[in-house]
Amino acid sequence: MSDLSGMTGFGRADGSQDGWVWTVEARSVNGRGLEARFRGPPGFDGLERHAKARAQALMSRGQVTVGVQARREADAAGEIAIDQALLDRYLALSLELVERGAEPPRADGLLALRGVLDRPEEDADEDRKARVEAAMAVSIDEALKALVAARKVEGGQLATLIADFLDQIRANVDLAEIEAAAQTEAVRERFTRRMAELAGDTPGVEDKVVVEAAALAARADVREELDRLRAHLESGHQLLGQPPAGRKLDFLMQEFMREANTLCSKSATVELTRVGLALKATIDQLREQVQNVE
Repeated sequence: MSDLSGMTGFGRADGSQDGWVWTVEARSVNGRGLEARFRGPPGFDGLERHAKARAQALMSRGQVTVGVQARREADAAGEIAIDQALLDRYLALSLELVERGAEPPRADGLLALRGVLDRPEEDADEDRKARVEAAMAVSIDEALKALVAARKVEGGQLATLIADFLDQIRANVDLAEIEAAAQTEAVRERFTRRMAELAGDTPGVEDKVVVEAAALAARADVREELDRLRAHLESGHQLLGQPPAGRKLDFLMQEFMREANTLCSKSATVELTRVGLALKATIDQLREQVQNVE
């Protein structure tokens, strides 16, 4: 199985801790470099730093988005405790004021006085918050690992496609080599016939024809291009086993196309031109697949 990775994928993880429940989703799409983005619940500021650091550690390319949706469970607020002694003191003071002509106290007013109600879950609890944040961070790790696994699945599929395209390029190169061998003789015969038509029986023309035909054939020689194409094919197969290979494969596609363009420009026969154009079309299709490789 290939170790190649793609850049498109999705991962998810769920978690709960101390009355909080959450879902983490991590997804990625193609990108020239690595760009990590984060969306999370307020109050857990450390999660963004953690998510971006883990994304950078696990992946080298792609636009990665990590989102955390969190909520407190319905019963997480706990029971409301009343400080009865304090309430009794407030009530006694209120009755004294009533005797002096003040309005009788209302229950909601008494309960709103400082210290009467004790809401334990709403009090600052850094230990609890730290535990919840740590648990959310673990879920972020799980979601990112699932994303990486999904990208590897895509990478395996891409490796198969890329290998198939490399085989098609090799077949075109083999065919181009056959056509190029026939091209040299065709160029010589065409040039000789044309010069004979123009020069007739002029003395010394034959020697000049041989020299000029040889020079023309040399300019039409595509053996170097074919040799370089074969070398690029070997590099392509090697890169499939050397991830992350996306940037190197991108560069290799440029080299492939450069040699194919030169081959077409040197072509002197319809047959070799046809092979060259087919070669360029295959390289272009391969380049589209390479754009998805990490």
